[in-house]
Parts: sequence; structure tokens; C-alpha cells
Amino acid sequence: MNESSTSESGGIYDFSSEDAAWILTSAFIIFTMQTGFGLLELGCVAPKNEVNIMMKNLVDIFLGGITYWLFGYALSFGRSELNTPFVALGDFALNIDNADPQKGAIYTFFVFQLSFATTATTIVSGAVAERCGFKAYCLFSLINNIVYCLPAGWVWGEHGFLSKMGAVDIAGSSVVHLTGGVTALAAVIMLGPRIGRYELGIEPLPLGKPSSCAQGLFVLWWGWLAFNSGSTYGVTNGKIDYAAKAAAMTMISSFGGGTVGLLYSFHTQNGRCSMMDVVNSVLGALVAVTAGCFLYQSWEALLVGAIGGLLVAYSVPFFDRLNIDDPVGASSVHGVCGMWGTLAVGLFAENPLPLTTTYGRSGLFRGGGWTLFFVQSLTVISIAVWSFFSTIVLLWVVNKIFPLRLEAYQEIRGADYYEHGIEDSQILILRSMSSFRLLGHRRTKAAATSQKYIFHRSSIWQQVVFTPSSVF
Repeated sequence: MNESSTSESGGIYDFSSEDAAWILTSAFIIFTMQTGFGLLELGCVAPKNEVNIMMKNLVDIFLGGITYWLFGYALSFGRSELNTPFVALGDFALNIDNADPQKGAIYTFFVFQLSFATTATTIVSGAVAERCGFKAYCLFSLINNIVYCLPAGWVWGEHGFLSKMGAVDIAGSSVVHLTGGVTALAAVIMLGPRIGRYELGIEPLPLGKPSSCAQGLFVLWWGWLAFNSGSTYGVTNGKIDYAAKAAAMTMISSFGGGTVGLLYSFHTQNGRCSMMDVVNSVLGALVAVTAGCFLYQSWEALLVGAIGGLLVAYSVPFFDRLNIDDPVGASSVHGVCGMWGTLAVGLFAENPLPLTTTYGRSGLFRGGGWTLFFVQSLTVISIAVWSFFSTIVLLWVVNKIFPLRLEAYQEIRGADYYEHGIEDSQILILRSMSSFRLLGHRRTKAAATSQKYIFHRSSIWQQVVFTPSSVF
């Protein structure tokens, strides 16, 4: 969303009551994406961490919501004479006078933007799964709006320096996904990989509940339509045409990403199909098309999505080769594809008259020259650098208060037990053994060595609480 895309006359609060109904309905649908993220992440973790991952998705809404209400929204979109090109300084705690003629529009805009802010934090929860302490994550969720809200203002706020330069991001490839993906990358690097993750190579661990991953994708797919179509900020004054186009291009882009993921999986898995290859490629395509969802022709949307799916397919194993352990591939899906989606606007965007979303500019391949591409590149660099280093500082502070990483014995036994008091008789104490591929009757020399390695970690095993219901 750009300020100029909200209406022909400009201004982020300039929309009709019909537009407000469209925006609020879209916001309500976007909140269902929390369910989708939860299901997707639940499917990727071991049964011993299912409750923990869902609790993290839950606290993202109300803890992140508190700080977004207190200062997040104000830093992004506050109305004040003290605003600078880098930060807004008004409307803290949503303290709006009843006599304010814009109060209804402000509340509408707040709810819509709140749904975006909670999504940006939730992206991180899957990346740090299975080894991040719950108290530390709660504190991170509470204050992560510091990382998200400044870039939101830079691109979407009337004061923002990137907005003034003409940056285009209709629904958040850079603001939401690049910010969330780079934040996830920084968090994963600080935490380190799960115990035993790379002992026998980079092959992924078995999924906890593969069907849950597919269910999560379906919910996210549904929510993404509201994410992109709702970002026209209304249906009047010609915006309905672009709302419909955003939905169509969003779907077409996902077709390209899913097809690429399917072919990639067949090629690399000897004719088999990996669930996460396909799921992440579809998600990567959705992230990629988000910045310019109604600025493309259909073949361009298909291409943008296909490239997004391809980038995910190759970047996930690339990060694994660097021992960057991201259980759900958030750094690739949201970070890498967020970069691509932002840059793609500078290549393919058309001027969507009568809207002024692109400030009258077109992309490089549309004869618009290099200007828009340069601005989009600056947007990527600015948001990526800010998100990475601010997250490092933020998590350093969090770690001084609550340990970021679970103790080794807690990680092995499972966060559900130690963080939430959940006992599950079906949980095996050491799912990380599955990474060593002890496959039935075929026990390779490498697997045997890895088994020896694990059982000689007596300092860990002596701390694990063994009960009859928790072993076999």
C-alpha cells in the first residue's frame, strides 16, 4: 500500500464508508493467516514442540498487539508536526478525540495495519522453532514492533523517506515479508542449529505432521487474497478493478511457484514429491507477487511467481549448507522472495491509472527507465540492513533478561514438557535421532557413528527426566 494508492486525491485516511467496509473485511480475513502460520509451523516441528509453536503464534497477537497499540502504529503513521522522514511521532496509544473527523478512518486503518504487524512477527516463530525459550520469545514478540514499524512508515507513511522517493510496495513484500524474513535470519544465526541437525548432512528432518503443512498453506492462500486485494484500500473510484486484478494476479503467481516447486522436487527427489518443496514454492510466489500484485499482466505475474518458487527451492538448501537452521524456510520464503518481489516492481510495473500507486512511473521493461528499479533497490537495502542489525541488538537485550536458547536437555525432551507442562505418551525423547537416519534394517557406518556420538553426551542424558510414558 502506498499513500497515493488509497485514493485518487491522496492521503492514507481519505476513503469512503464503502472503502472502510472493504478494508475491515480484508483485515478480519488476514487475521486468519495466524491459523495458517500455526498449522504450517506445527507440521514442521516434532510432536514434543507442537503446543510451544502454537503458543508462540498466539502471543504474537496480544503481546505484539499491546506494543503496536502503544507505540507501533504511532511510529509508522502518527500525525505530528514532529514527524521526520525516518519516524512518525503522533497518535500514541491510539488516543483519538471523538471530535476528530478522521477517527473512523484511523480506527479502520489501525485494524488493517495491525494484521500486517502481527504477521511480520509470526514469520519469526517458525524459524526459531524447537530451541528458543518461550519467555525470551514472549519478550521478543512484545518489543519486535520496534523492528517492523519504522520500515512500515518509511514506505507507507506520508512522512517516510522511501515513500517520498516513490517506493512501491502495495501489500508488503518489503515491509512485511523482507522485514520478517531478515529478522528470522538474524534470530536463527544467533540461536544456532538444533542439536544434531547437521551431523549427517543437510537433508531436512522428517516433518512432524506433513498434512498440517498443507492445511496451513490453504489457510494462508485464502488470507493472501485479502492481504493483496485489501491493499487497494477500497473499491470506489476505480479501485474495485484493481482489487479484482490483485486477486487474479495473486492466484496466477501462485500457479507459477507451485509448478516450479513440483518440478524441482521431482528432479531432486528421484521422482518423488517433497511436501515442503511445493508448499514453500507456493508461498515464495505469493510473497514475490505481493509488492506489485495489481501492477502486472498475467504472464508477468506467472513469471514473478515462478522465479519466486525457484529462489525458494535453491535458497533453502543454500542456507542449510551454511548451517543456518530454519525449520520452516522463513528466511528463504519471506526474506529472499521479499527481496525479489520488491525488485520485480522496478522491472515489470505498469502505471495503474487512475491510481497513482507508482507515482506515474513504470518499470524498466515497460520503458520507464532505471528510476523505479533504483528506488526499489534502495528499499531492499534499507529494510534488510535495518532489520538484520536492529534484530541482533534486540535479541542481545532479550538474552540478557531471559536466555534465548533452551538448555540442551530441555531441547531434547521438548519445549512442551518444560515450558508448558504437557506430557504426551506418543513423544519419543530424542526426535533429533531421526536426523541420523537409523533406518530399520539398514544401519550405515555413518549412522552408527552418529548414534555413538549421541549416547556419549552423558552430560545431557543425565539431566533428562525419564518416565515410563515418555520413552517408548
